[in-house]
Amino acid sequence: MAQKITIEKGNVQETLLLPLWGRAYETKQAKPRLIDKKAVEIIEQLDYDFSTVNETQALSQHGWVARSLHTDRLAKAFIEKYPNATIVNLGCGMDTTFSRIDNGKIMFYELDFPDVIELRKHFYEDSDRHKSIASSLHDTKWFEEIKVVDGLLFLAGGVLYYSSEEEIKRFFIKTADFFKNCDFYFDALSPLGMKIAKKMVLKKGGMSMSGDGWAIKSVKSLEKWDNRIKIVSKIPMHKGIKKGLSFKTKMTLSMPDILGIGSMVHMRITTPK
Repeated sequence: MAQKITIEKGNVQETLLLPLWGRAYETKQAKPRLIDKKAVEIIEQLDYDFSTVNETQALSQHGWVARSLHTDRLAKAFIEKYPNATIVNLGCGMDTTFSRIDNGKIMFYELDFPDVIELRKHFYEDSDRHKSIASSLHDTKWFEEIKVVDGLLFLAGGVLYYSSEEEIKRFFIKTADFFKNCDFYFDALSPLGMKIAKKMVLKKGGMSMSGDGWAIKSVKSLEKWDNRIKIVSKIPMHKGIKKGLSFKTKMTLSMPDILGIGSMVHMRITTPK
């Protein structure tokens, strides 16, 4: 039997395990909304006590599944339009999107801090079309490593709200300056959503988050940052993912959508010729 990989308590890598567990848990259900065999494979190779996660994250699990479902749908639609697309997974953590959307032609980059990329090496090997970049999101020297043939899509699931508003604004503008034209798809939290996330997700899981984080009162306000930024769409986090859930759970998940606590945002950067 292969030796399991240990994740130490209190390590920032712990936060990466939450959505991974959520996808694996969903995959094992009788009628899963999402099938992620790679997530199950990774979970089974980790030496980590998930009992606390099982006890505290039952509701949050639906959010992680929703984020993956929304991301898969948009990415697949983007790939249908641009079969040779380049996709960059920002703050990839232990994300497994590539294994679910690959059409055999896309170029897919996984970007995260060096320690995260090292952890991923236990489960993924780089290939000609699936490559890792060990770097901070904001150290944009990595831009030069990205090869674009067709469309360019940046995915940022569960990552942008760990930065400040000024850092995100600066990053978007640098991206526009360098790549000229691209799309972003990310999840966003309202100020209320940020408070709930810190209390209900991280704190209950025995984890923490440094700084205030990036919460958005109005997604449309991002267009004021730069005239090249346009919001294509914004949808409530749990919209269209409640099929098969109990009536009680459906009602529980409808409340944060009504309050605008979390949403999926499609943003486009376009530079006039």
